[in-house]
Amino acid sequence: MDELRENCPWDKKQTLESLRHLTIEETYELSDAIIEHDLSEIKKELGDLMLHMVFYSRIGSEKGAFHIGDVLDGVCEKLIRRHPHIYSDVEANDEKTVKENWEKIKLKEKGVQSVLGGVPKSLPALVKAMRIQEKARGVGFDWEKEAGVWEKVKEEMEEFVTEKDEEKKAGEFGDLLFSLINYSRFVDINPEEALERTNKKFIKRFQYLEVESKRDGKSLGEMSLAEMDEYWEQAKSL
Repeated sequence: MDELRENCPWDKKQTLESLRHLTIEETYELSDAIIEHDLSEIKKELGDLMLHMVFYSRIGSEKGAFHIGDVLDGVCEKLIRRHPHIYSDVEANDEKTVKENWEKIKLKEKGVQSVLGGVPKSLPALVKAMRIQEKARGVGFDWEKEAGVWEKVKEEMEEFVTEKDEEKKAGEFGDLLFSLINYSRFVDINPEEALERTNKKFIKRFQYLEVESKRDGKSLGEMSLAEMDEYWEQAKSL
């Protein structure tokens, strides 16, 4: 990275801001590889992300703000602080207690004013909802039983179905999605991963519909829904 920063015209030009969208893209590529269980691709994408971390650290050192050693020391110190059950005399024998301790310690750290303060504003809404709920749970603000959460889902569904005002209906739909994401935690389903798997399944079946109908000399824009459904059912059986 030192050589690239000093000798490559493209690398010389980069800033923290210019790298940001590239890092986000690399993160999504890693996410795709994980969902596909492609270990070879995961290794490659981890390398790309590590390159970005080194790049940011190099720029930080140029500004006299931090270098990569500071970055790594900082995260090590944080992990020690937030794992008192490992590095101190606090007891935590289950995951729930560990997470609760983590959030409580984070609140005490300098600059943290709210339990929800650490949720990035730019996160996609679905992921943000997950993080909000997880952080609230970390300090004990959560349902006690799964049945209560499901009742909330049904309540929100009823409110959405019966609401006639278009603007309010959008709000009720948001409430319904939030409650479904909340319920997913209680049944150990990651809603982001579940939705992405469904996206991929839909893409695969729709592309089958496109290819096979074209092979039969048909055009999607001219086919009836019933005709398209025949190909869709074939794709489901594959």
